[in-house]
Amino acid sequence: MSESFVPLEVRSDSENFRGRLRSQVLDELSIVEVTASGHQVLRTPSLIAASDRRYFKLNLQLSGHGMLIQDNREATLRPGDLAVYDTHRPYTLAYDGGFRTLVLMFPHDALGLPVDSIGQLTAVRMAGDLGLGRMISPFMVQLAENLDLLSGTCGHRLAHNAVDLIATMFDSELGTRRGPAAGTHGDILKSIRRYIETNLGDPGMSPADIAGAHFISTRHLHHLFQETGTTVANWIRTRRLERCRRDLSDPLLAGRSVSAIAARWGFIEAAHFSRIFRGAFGEPPSACRRN
Repeated sequence: MSESFVPLEVRSDSENFRGRLRSQVLDELSIVEVTASGHQVLRTPSLIAASDRRYFKLNLQLSGHGMLIQDNREATLRPGDLAVYDTHRPYTLAYDGGFRTLVLMFPHDALGLPVDSIGQLTAVRMAGDLGLGRMISPFMVQLAENLDLLSGTCGHRLAHNAVDLIATMFDSELGTRRGPAAGTHGDILKSIRRYIETNLGDPGMSPADIAGAHFISTRHLHHLFQETGTTVANWIRTRRLERCRRDLSDPLLAGRSVSAIAARWGFIEAAHFSRIFRGAFGEPPSACRRN
């Protein structure tokens, strides 16, 4: 199981434990269907310390019942329910009997949402028959049913569609939990992120442009991002790098040069782009394309 996810401790009281994994890796997204008898899975502090990989995992309960524990919260999961958890913090998954679940695992920075904000959703049950869950849950069920067909260009695009849908659902959940008192603040930040996303290809986009488009001061703009644990510049750079990595790994864009992809997302100097790409992902852009 650890080979399909991150290092885990698995416990079972039964001598007749049975389990089966079906998996598919699509770019930055790992999709794993787990069918097993009752057991516990623990992500302990020592296991976390032994690995620097940081991911979110989204579970869709397909059959049976389970419990997710993280950040002093517990979520009881029934078929159709969704729940997210962070592999960089301790968690426990417990199943009393046989079950089937689908797990989507993706890097922290894949969603384009602040990691600290998503931390508010860990071990929180998201009903598959309410809100955006009514769209996400059936989509994930189809991923599970057609796991063997997910490959090549179509699989790559579906992976990114899945991540985008998940980001939309999380953003909606966070908006609901912020409540009316924080609505204005949250709405401004959401609008700013949309503006940045729309204009990532403009190398001249500046904090002054962003602030002016939202009728706020640059000081207030910087304060909004500081409250989420980052800066405007870091957010823009991270989103541009993510877009570049997506394009570099897209088979449909194999004929486009690395420099053209970099320029598409606002990086004008090839050497600068290569340096910060390697710093962010541990490999040069050309290696990402080969992989």
